Amino acid sequence: MRQYTKGFVAEVTSRNRLPLDYSVQSLRVVDFVVEGLRKGGKNRQDVDPALSGLGAYVGEVLVRRAGAVWVDFDGEQCAYFGQPVGVRMPDGRVWNPLGKVVNLFERGADEGEESLQTFYLTLPGRARRSVEAV
Repeated sequence: MRQYTKGFVAEVTSRNRLPLDYSVQSLRVVDFVVEGLRKGGKNRQDVDPALSGLGAYVGEVLVRRAGAVWVDFDGEQCAYFGQPVGVRMPDGRVWNPLGKVVNLFERGADEGEESLQTFYLTLPGRARRSVEAV
């Protein structure tokens, strides 16, 4: 996932100058991008590649800043989350950042879906200090 995320970030930042620097604050940028896609009236199939990239980015922020690690979901987790990968937090909890981005796109903040930055800030199980990726 790291290589996929790195490629996605390189592509979107070169074309759009988005400040995706893997900071917690950059999750607010992702919120705005997802909301823009949502309000643009596109259907989910048209924006699935962007949503996957943004979800991977959110996961990588969790890896770099909260001490999470990428994990492949087992069959039961894949069925539950609807995604093949996610992150495991230092306390052992498993989260689905790719699905979180999809939910924000499908429901939006105006329908009660929390922002991705709020998701990070209220996420249980985070490491106390930022963990910078190698």
